[in-house]
Amino acid sequence: MSYLIGIDPGVSGSIVILQSRQCLTPIEWVRMPTLKVGKSSRVDVAALARYLAEYDAGEAFIEQVHSMPGQGVSSVFTFGHACGAVEGVIAALMIPYTLVTPQKWKGRAGLIGSEKDACRSRAIQLWPRWDALGKKGEGQALADAAMIARFGNEP
Repeated sequence: MSYLIGIDPGVSGSIVILQSRQCLTPIEWVRMPTLKVGKSSRVDVAALARYLAEYDAGEAFIEQVHSMPGQGVSSVFTFGHACGAVEGVIAALMIPYTLVTPQKWKGRAGLIGSEKDACRSRAIQLWPRWDALGKKGEGQALADAAMIARFGNEP
C-alpha cells in the first residue's frame, strides 16, 4: 500500500492520509500534535513520529512555506520551527517527500485567487461524507492537507 500523506505544517496545521493513488479516500487525519513550551506551542515531534510511523509505506507532500511580510519575529520563529520539525520527522522516518508551494497545489486544484474557505468547499465536494470538514477552523486545515496529498496523485 502506498499512502499519500498531505501535511499542512505549522502548529495549527494538520496531516491527512489518503488511502492510495488509486483510491483518494481520506482514511486518517489529525490536527498537528502540539505541546506547550512556555507560552508558545510547538510541534510535538514524538507524537508526530508515532503517528506517521504507521504510514511509512507512503509518500509525503508537505506545503513549502515561507514567512509573510508583517509577521512578528516570534510567530515567524514558531512557524519555521514547526516546518523544520515536520520535515525532520519525515526524513528520519525515511518517508519520501516533496515540498509543494501553495501556488502549485492550489493552482492544480483550481483555487488560485479564490477566497480562504474555497479549499474547504472543494474538499466537501470531493469527500461529501467526511464530517470533519464541516467544522470551519479544523475543516480548513484538514482540507488544505487533503488537497496537498491529492496533489501527489496528479502529474
